[in-house]
Amino acid sequence: MAEALHISGSNKEEKYRSLLPQLEAMLRDTDNVVSAMAHVCACLKEAFNFFWVGYYIKSGEKLTVGPYQGPLACMQIGFGKGVCGTAWKENRTLIVPDVNKFPGHIACSALSKSEIVVPLYDVHGNFRGVLDVDSEYLGHFDQTDALYLGEINKLVGQYL
Repeated sequence: MAEALHISGSNKEEKYRSLLPQLEAMLRDTDNVVSAMAHVCACLKEAFNFFWVGYYIKSGEKLTVGPYQGPLACMQIGFGKGVCGTAWKENRTLIVPDVNKFPGHIACSALSKSEIVVPLYDVHGNFRGVLDVDSEYLGHFDQTDALYLGEINKLVGQYL
């Protein structure tokens, strides 16, 4: 049976610091990457109330939607397309303060205003997908999110 999250702290960094050890403990009990991704998405959604949080998994030359929390999402995204495909192409985390100003943004929901996309790698350093987080607020994401979401992806990458 899943335990409730206990997120302490009033600022973003404190919340991430509180969440990380809980995720580590939860993920220790699984040997399945889909389960790990689903837990991460649920925990991030609950802890931060993000508009949308989910994984896109590399499948050939496309990213295919995986476990997520939030409204319906794009099923597939091409290499170099939108924020997710661009993060894949450029092999880096992308923070987009205003998605409407991002060239080629794929609007899965008009309610999404800002976005962060963090690449996901397996333990051998091979690209396996991205963690995509959307907010209904402009300028919602920063380097604190990039740092801790990257750490969370390292945990998930152990199961790939």
